[in-house]
Amino acid sequence: MVISWSEKVYLALVYAFLALVGAVAVFPLLYVVSVSLTPYEDVMRHGGFMLVPRNVTFAAYKLFLQDSLLMNAYKVTIFVTVVGTAVNLLLTTLMAYPLSKKYLPGRTSVLLLIVFTMLFSGGVVPTYLIVKATGLINSVWAMIIPGAVAAFNLLIMKTFFENLPDAIDEAARVDGAGETRILWSVVLPISMPIFATIGLFYAVGHWNTFFPAIMYINDARLHPLQVVLKAILTRSMETDVQLEEVLPTETLQMAAVVLTALPMVAVYPFIQKYFTQGALLGSIKG
Repeated sequence: MVISWSEKVYLALVYAFLALVGAVAVFPLLYVVSVSLTPYEDVMRHGGFMLVPRNVTFAAYKLFLQDSLLMNAYKVTIFVTVVGTAVNLLLTTLMAYPLSKKYLPGRTSVLLLIVFTMLFSGGVVPTYLIVKATGLINSVWAMIIPGAVAAFNLLIMKTFFENLPDAIDEAARVDGAGETRILWSVVLPISMPIFATIGLFYAVGHWNTFFPAIMYINDARLHPLQVVLKAILTRSMETDVQLEEVLPTETLQMAAVVLTALPMVAVYPFIQKYFTQGALLGSIKG
């Protein structure tokens, strides 16, 4: 196929624009990693800006990793993320699939109540009282159960199920399958894109859990990663004056960002194709 001169110019402009967008996206990540590995002298010499460190130091990471609570915080965060995401997907699926059926009695009323929760909430104090009354205080389940179903994710999954061809259900019913069998044997195997999308939403939320932990967890051994990193960073800035002479506050902050974001950044490329497809299919009303 022969490409005209105007098409070549157009493609060149498109590639240049995409390269610029990619650079804008990569630059903050590179800056965060670079500053977290930069010695204090180099940071001061370059006015606090280092894109590529000439001398590398892992002192900031050693500070965090030496804390006895950090590895335990990773275990708590991994448990909350894995188990919490599984609970979220299970309950969201069991609620979204029936609501995707127009013949469900009371479907409209239930959907209105779900949308209502997106606009109004009970508030912090009533939520805390409910969590306390159910015995979840100082339990990792306090970071999982209260947010077991997110209304936004539920609506996305419901829309995805609505867009599935009706012929799938009809063929399964002809073979004698009931609602449960259709869901688990027919619908779920072809719904991996939406599960990857919603699962990523839930997993990122659990991995970044902070407010529920400081609200409901008093035992330091049950604190997740975000709370422990914040405590280490605050303690280092307030009490360790000698450390400030070796490690700038910005270096500690960037190291905390890397330790927090790296696992999610590493997982995302493996589910990116499912995430994009699921987000599109779940947001279009067919």
